[in-house]
Amino acid sequence: MFDLVAHGPDTYVGVGPRYPWGGLYGGQIVAQALRAATLSVPEQFTPHSIRAYFIRRGDHTEPVRYEVDRIRNGRSFVTRRVVARQAIGAILNAECSFQRPEQSPTVQTLTMPDAPGPDGLADVSFSEHFERREVPSEQLVGNCDGAGRYAAWFRAKADLHEAAPVLHECWLAFISDDLPTGAVFNTLWPDRAPGEHGPPGVMSVSLDHTVWFHRPLRADEWHLHEMTCHFVGGARGLAFGHVFSAAGEHVASLAQEVLIRVPAE
Repeated sequence: MFDLVAHGPDTYVGVGPRYPWGGLYGGQIVAQALRAATLSVPEQFTPHSIRAYFIRRGDHTEPVRYEVDRIRNGRSFVTRRVVARQAIGAILNAECSFQRPEQSPTVQTLTMPDAPGPDGLADVSFSEHFERREVPSEQLVGNCDGAGRYAAWFRAKADLHEAAPVLHECWLAFISDDLPTGAVFNTLWPDRAPGEHGPPGVMSVSLDHTVWFHRPLRADEWHLHEMTCHFVGGARGLAFGHVFSAAGEHVASLAQEVLIRVPAE
């Protein structure tokens, strides 16, 4: 997934499988853009955030070209812009920020919700690249901000035993695009059955996606992703979420805005 091929200075090409509903999975493009950015950054810097805008739907029959722009090289922070392109033009624009590790106090203000572990839940992943085990909303115990609460355990299936730490963050970025739309759908249609994608004819696409990395992580170990919807209006839904390790450590935060269009009666 992240063995990108160099095509000149700061330019890389990647490929990916077809999304079950057509096109490319947005998380793949975000994660490969992050990977392309890391290839231009000194090893002592690690990603702390990526903000991506989806511009056009990706075509799974074509490779994706990632063009990296070295915006800034600082002593503490490094910034990169990545544009993902296909024949139709740009399909994603991402801003990636990296930080040299610094010592500081660590304060975790959020607590992982009390939820059943992944072992007793069915794998309902749409992808062969990661496991996905949904937690029934009625079995989530703990504070919740927003509506449409949606949670699942995830872990990458890739062999990451000897992988560089940055690849674990790329895999988390890959997985992180899975739940946000579901939180918005749960808010609009709270009685929808698992696996349903809203009423017939509804159209949804991701508009932008942000990941903040808080702690080192291992993407091949179980993490609980929890998403809620904070607003729906103007045909857009805004979802926020958090990622916790099995031990309850808050390792990352997510935000995504989703375009939702319902056909007129």
